[in-house]
Amino acid sequence: MKYKHIFEPLDLGFTTLKNRIIMGSMHTGLEEEKNGLERIAAYYEERAKGGVGLIVTGGISPNIQGWTGPFSARMSSKKHARHHKKITDAVHKHDTKICMQILHAGRYGYHPFNVAPSAIKSPITPFKPFKLKKSGIKRTIRDFTNCAKLSKLAGYDGVEVMGSEGYLINQFIAERTNKRTDDWGGAYKNRMRLPVAIVKSIREATGDDFIIIYRLSMLDLVEKGSSWQEVVQLAKEIENAGATIINTGIGWHEARIPTIATSVPRAAFTWVTKKMKEEVSIPLVTSNRINMPETAEKVLAQGDADMISMARPFLADPEWVNKAKAEKDDEINTCIACNQACLDHVFLQKVASCLVNPRACHETELNYTPANTIKKIAVIGAGPAGMAAATVAAQRGHKVTLYDSDSEIGGQFNIAKQIPGKEEFYETIRYFNKQIELHNVTVKLNTRVRAEDLENSDFDDIIIATGIKPRTPKIQGINHEKVLSYIDVLKHKKPVGKKVAVIGAGGIGFDVSEYLAHEGESPSLNIDTWLKEWGIDKTMEARSGIEDVDEQIHPSPREIFMFKRSKGKFGGKLGKTTGWIHRSTLKKKKVQFVNQVQYSKIDDEGLHYVQNEEQKILHVDNVIICAGQTPFKELVEPLQAAGMNVHVIGGADVAAELDAKRAINQGSRLAAQI
Repeated sequence: MKYKHIFEPLDLGFTTLKNRIIMGSMHTGLEEEKNGLERIAAYYEERAKGGVGLIVTGGISPNIQGWTGPFSARMSSKKHARHHKKITDAVHKHDTKICMQILHAGRYGYHPFNVAPSAIKSPITPFKPFKLKKSGIKRTIRDFTNCAKLSKLAGYDGVEVMGSEGYLINQFIAERTNKRTDDWGGAYKNRMRLPVAIVKSIREATGDDFIIIYRLSMLDLVEKGSSWQEVVQLAKEIENAGATIINTGIGWHEARIPTIATSVPRAAFTWVTKKMKEEVSIPLVTSNRINMPETAEKVLAQGDADMISMARPFLADPEWVNKAKAEKDDEINTCIACNQACLDHVFLQKVASCLVNPRACHETELNYTPANTIKKIAVIGAGPAGMAAATVAAQRGHKVTLYDSDSEIGGQFNIAKQIPGKEEFYETIRYFNKQIELHNVTVKLNTRVRAEDLENSDFDDIIIATGIKPRTPKIQGINHEKVLSYIDVLKHKKPVGKKVAVIGAGGIGFDVSEYLAHEGESPSLNIDTWLKEWGIDKTMEARSGIEDVDEQIHPSPREIFMFKRSKGKFGGKLGKTTGWIHRSTLKKKKVQFVNQVQYSKIDDEGLHYVQNEEQKILHVDNVIICAGQTPFKELVEPLQAAGMNVHVIGGADVAAELDAKRAINQGSRLAAQI
């Protein structure tokens, strides 16, 4: 067997996990939706059917104070437990275990009832918490215990106690957030009393045949977090208190270091878990940016952990485990860690999904069933929208021909994959290539389709997915030899000088600047380089992994200036949970941001512009235009006029922003019903 470590059962004494893969906890927003439990049951069942050994649910609060938001999911009554039977029954059909995560948000709660060890407001929520009294702490322990007992009644095989990511338990542990002077604060032995008491109480209440996972913050990545010695001390106490498994938590939500975004190297933090394996004897789970079987197998084989936790990869592909077992890695729809449809949605209080798999969390309403009538379909354009439409339509049985004027499929993904930190886009193109092969899509590359080529064809439907064309702003001298488009730079590899002006501060402007600011290997492909650039101490001698650690930034080979007409922060329309990473990365590379400008002209001297009513000149070697795009839809009107059945999707439909999430979703949904 290719992945023998992944598929080795794990004996927990009173029960056995069939493999070493855990579907990690991730809130989806379904928990609060009408008929949400039915939808969650379908969502989890599809992953259980896909072969995962253990599922951990999204966070469920033990009481109202612990809500993540108003009326968020909680387990505090037998009525709640009865409703959850739908979930556990669905999962248990497939020989998969399921644990419910108990999450008390503490000061991260987005509501006015939140509580914390001290009345210190979180930087990421607007509500200042109430300080828990001693009686409130004891009540909280009882509520955690009651929640665990009810989860057992609901049929769960165990619970995961959320003790990391900066939630309530983590807030008690860290001096950063615990300023108490009573016996729940001060010395570390007092600050760690809460998690130990919770685990001990749950074990006493649920018996020996119940899985208790404790999610331990092994690397806080915030000032005044835990030292490594403190983390080890807590781990040993948690083991003694009766935990079955310890899971690895990395970073608080307020930390200014990325932990799961696509720019983070694969398996970037498994060394932390490996260090803990020397200290405790119960099984350890590692996590963060493990998305393919080869990576998971390597982590297990080299002894970094006993199990692998993955959350978003199971949004991308519910069949991940079965495909790995069948050694069909090339058929896995890989999580690219973009956060656009998962975390961004959840933080905007929308139901989560997945950029590369729109069915995620929508299993009850988006299905690719066999077509009643087989049609001949032409898809013009092999970018994200076209690839999705072609492969879903073919999967349903239609006869599909996919055209593209380029020499390879992928469209804008072929540009994205070259950006340092976005190498995962190679995987998406690989996946679609395999789907094209599996479902017998006819592909015609290097083919620019004309309307007359299709007007007399026998296609029943024509899907226009021709994407976008870069918008050319009206600036005097826009055709000067110094001027390049982002297509010139990223696709045609035209040479770029040492001093550059980038016009446009959207996603493309940031990508181009990132591309130009790097030289040599991407830090995302080298864990040690990446850790040094973000100031993380791999020896763990620094408190919280970061205190008093200097960043070691490889300087940019170019001087880069990014311009935009409007005021406000740069990259304001970038992803809610990733935009700050892109801004921070460019600042590290000393990219200069210039806003509220009017462009006058471009000539031999460089870029002329007006800022604060002052005429300025920036002497640059090149000006790179990243000023948006317009739909490329020349085929639409003539084909409609000829009476053809035409559908327009992706950038050809709306090109305000390059939006792969919208494009793949739109293409998939059209193909699901055509």
